[in-house]
Amino acid sequence: MGNLRILVQKFGGTSVSTSERRAQVAEKIIGAKEEGYSPVVVVSAIGRTGDPYATDTFLHLVKGIYPDVPKRELDIVMSCGEVISGVVMVSTLIGLGHDAVLLNGAQAGIITNDSFGDARIVRIEPKNILAHLSEGRIVVVTGFQGATEDGEVTTLGRGGSDTTASALGVALNAEAIDIYTDVEGIMTADPRIVDDAKTLDVVTYNEIVQMAHQGAKVIHPRAVEIAMQKNIPLRVKSTFSDAPGTLVTNQLDSEYIEMGTDITGDRLITGIAHTPHVTQLRVGTVNEQNVPEVDLKIFKAMALADISVDFITVLPTAVVYTVKDDVSDKAVKILKNMGFEVETRPGCAKISVIGGGIAGVPGVMAQILEALTGQGVQVLQSADSHATIWVLVAKEDMIKAVRALHESFRLGR
Repeated sequence: MGNLRILVQKFGGTSVSTSERRAQVAEKIIGAKEEGYSPVVVVSAIGRTGDPYATDTFLHLVKGIYPDVPKRELDIVMSCGEVISGVVMVSTLIGLGHDAVLLNGAQAGIITNDSFGDARIVRIEPKNILAHLSEGRIVVVTGFQGATEDGEVTTLGRGGSDTTASALGVALNAEAIDIYTDVEGIMTADPRIVDDAKTLDVVTYNEIVQMAHQGAKVIHPRAVEIAMQKNIPLRVKSTFSDAPGTLVTNQLDSEYIEMGTDITGDRLITGIAHTPHVTQLRVGTVNEQNVPEVDLKIFKAMALADISVDFITVLPTAVVYTVKDDVSDKAVKILKNMGFEVETRPGCAKISVIGGGIAGVPGVMAQILEALTGQGVQVLQSADSHATIWVLVAKEDMIKAVRALHESFRLGR
């Protein structure tokens, strides 16, 4: 790859939605080029639901004609949004006097499996990208898409543009992957709920994967897991400001320690995430003969119905777990057909307390319970792992719970 200093820059749909915003995006790209980088720019479709070129708009158009359009054809239409925003971005850059070229997923060498609608990247053949970079062009790549070995168009599922950016960063051995969004980085909690939520300077890959899985919408966990393979620094920044954003890395560099940043290892809690719209199911097993086999039967039935289960607690007399609200009726129907008694508690929310320093530290759960009890919040269920403690609460207590925990662990300081 010679002496190219490659920087992958990914811009989300809101960043490319107006000419003013595209001018700000172009400034970031041209700035990187002037610093000696060879930019590879990944774009998402323009705007969100309702906007004329948003992916959902295309889906509504075809599903309005026939609701069960085959997934293969849906992928072809869903790949159009990024193609449009890619051409618009290239036009913007050329208009500013910079040579640029657009490559779609297949042209960029992104080879995937054939799971239409949620394809996985198998490998990337970057020779086409490298050829253009070595001739001094800015390469714009359509996010969210690839092609199978035999050239069928595929899309990468939710958060697919982040995945594209990370995979390209790894394949091109980039110096960094910059994910540009409309917020200034990874926050200690959702700023719409917590007034004093702070931007984190540095987080570890593990912490950010946990936060992304638990409802923090800034970056897709699959993208983080890909970047982690080669330890390529990920930076989450705002398109609309010059704030340094959040660095995602394996460990802290000495320069960050010298600057007086909190050392990740010493920071007990990194952030609080939340997931609303959850239903708790309690399935009675008290009359069953062979309880372990019954438990297995329950979860196999959920898996066959493609229902994702969470928060599993196996008790001698019952199995308690959660599903998303929108599939709870389906889950209950299946369980009742199998002859089980089911109690449901709809309208719950999962709160996640995340921190690389949680493992083995006494008193964290006690502090969580104290903070929630102090606000009159009842904990319906809890669970923990080496980097996260989860609690289930009633949906109406969600905001109160997030604020209480953010305050208790002094995350706004």
